[in-house]
Amino acid sequence: MAKKTLLKSRTLPPGSGGVLIDVTARKAGWEFIRFAVRRIPPGKTWRARTRGEECCLVLLRGGGDVSIDGGPSTPIGPRHDVFESYPHAVYLPDGHRVSFRATDASEIAECRAPSNKRLEPRIVRPEDCGYEIRGGGNATRQIVDILPPAFPADRLLMCEVFTPAGNWSSFPPHKHDIDNPPAEVDLEEVYYYRMRAPEAFGFQRLYTGDGSRDTTLTVTGGDVVLVRDGYHPFVAAHGFDAYYLNVLAGTRRSMAASDDPRYAALRASWPPPDPRVPVVPRPA
Repeated sequence: MAKKTLLKSRTLPPGSGGVLIDVTARKAGWEFIRFAVRRIPPGKTWRARTRGEECCLVLLRGGGDVSIDGGPSTPIGPRHDVFESYPHAVYLPDGHRVSFRATDASEIAECRAPSNKRLEPRIVRPEDCGYEIRGGGNATRQIVDILPPAFPADRLLMCEVFTPAGNWSSFPPHKHDIDNPPAEVDLEEVYYYRMRAPEAFGFQRLYTGDGSRDTTLTVTGGDVVLVRDGYHPFVAAHGFDAYYLNVLAGTRRSMAASDDPRYAALRASWPPPDPRVPVVPRPA
């Protein structure tokens, strides 16, 4: 049976908690990534642990207190919205547990991949995250690294991408579905979307170089696109900025990818960056 590529989040009643979306590796039809987003009401506590896996929790909205392995509580947040400030995150390697007590209505992305490496848990503050303005003209976007290749994790690679209204992102089109280091490595990838307004949307094209598959998806806030192979550029509709959380994992800790050769030369001739970036100011 064909696996779905576009998945929709649930709608929860106002003020309630629960899982908005949960994508297991089996549901995705791949090996590594599990992805979920959950809402936690104020005053409630959510607990998790890692067994044979690593996990990164990204605060999308709200704030609260985190305790790792029963240790002292540490505040994370607040983050009113993904478009208002940089992320707070918690990285848990194999064999650890975490509790999060929400002080505000909170939403957390839970990203997991198999791992048995003995590494150290870590809280990632906004000032720890990366900052890059990539591309130029109407292909300018802002990259905020959370777990870049240099981060001491096993498989997980994660970043947030902010695309101004009307701009292209993940462009030139690139792919990472062949194990051919150092030029390209085979990675599974999740795109989790949020938009500046409820009515906003964008388009993501998924296609292969030989033309055997070419699909264009309409994406809105809360959607998940599963990138198993092929090229996967995105464009935001006019009038509304777009956000996506990228989660990647594979057998190698690398972001190496190959551009579609028909468009690769564009990297050498970018016009000046769009003055609307950064979409979200870098922490002082």
